[in-house]
Amino acid sequence: MKKDSRLLRIGILGCGPISQFAHFDACRKSRNAELYAICDVAEDLLNKMSAIHEPKVTYRDFDEMLGDPQIEAVVIATADQFHVPFCLKAIAARKHVLVEKPLGVSIEECEELRRRVAESKLVFQVGNNRRFDPGATFAQQFIKNEIGQLLAMKSNYCDSTYRYTMTDNLQPIPRLSPSAKKPTGDPKADKRRYFMLTHGSHLVDTARFLGGEIASVRARLSERFGAYCWFVETDFDNGCLGHLDLTIPVRGDFEESFQVYGEKGSIKGKFYLPWYHLSSVVECFSVKDGQFHRPLGEDAYTYKRQIEGFADTILNGASQHGARIDDGVAAMRAMVAIARSVESGEKIRLSAVTGAV
Repeated sequence: MKKDSRLLRIGILGCGPISQFAHFDACRKSRNAELYAICDVAEDLLNKMSAIHEPKVTYRDFDEMLGDPQIEAVVIATADQFHVPFCLKAIAARKHVLVEKPLGVSIEECEELRRRVAESKLVFQVGNNRRFDPGATFAQQFIKNEIGQLLAMKSNYCDSTYRYTMTDNLQPIPRLSPSAKKPTGDPKADKRRYFMLTHGSHLVDTARFLGGEIASVRARLSERFGAYCWFVETDFDNGCLGHLDLTIPVRGDFEESFQVYGEKGSIKGKFYLPWYHLSSVVECFSVKDGQFHRPLGEDAYTYKRQIEGFADTILNGASQHGARIDDGVAAMRAMVAIARSVESGEKIRLSAVTGAV
């Protein structure tokens, strides 16, 4: 594993499952970043993760980590309810930020964070790792350069009853601690809210990444035999029509896929669970040559590529490929609009919504 001569020094806040499954390893394997520090209030968990991942330093207090002048950027990998408060602290300390999705839990707190980020001029990225899937990137470039006007796009995210049979074999056994910092109450108790924030944030961001800005939604929700299904009629700013399907869980295989129909071509794509590190299978049909085009054999460790893109933007001024603060706020608006439409049965314009999912 060859490293660049200049590495971005990153501190990771949170030693919970997503850091154990993704961020620690991704940081260590990134060609242009190093895992300089990790921080968690749970001392037992911090010691275990430090022994495994060998950062330069560890902290139990986030303010102390932010005070370390060697740390240039932080990854916020905590519970959703803590994202915005910790991001605000990091921005105030002049640290670049990569925060796990979703950006926050309400539109108002996300808008406040956007104002602070704009004032700071720092690099801020939301952890929508699907944007770093080679197939999704290939599809987005095909849309930008070749497909012409968009007619329609469909996207679905169907989690599976068998999902953990697969992921438990792919991920390391998570280490837990009774001292871990947790939000008030049980965020997983409200299934509608939890599934929308956890899985709907992926679905909405993929729709925006490929289809463009979402103007309005009309959503229906069915809850039966312990399963939840959202069908979302979507209007994009560019005139494209959309249909989003979020179903959790399906009695079958995990499926996350998309289709795009355009003036000069069409696209079909299917994601794998990210823990396989396999590129999505994407086929782009071009009217220009009457052929299908697909990428093959590219690095598909999306969490690593996400860190590398983040570091390239900071160190080299590269164009930011990952989701920005505006993308995070727009995704939050879309999820709130979906929730409001389910309640009212009406079409909801994103610009009119306030509050939380």
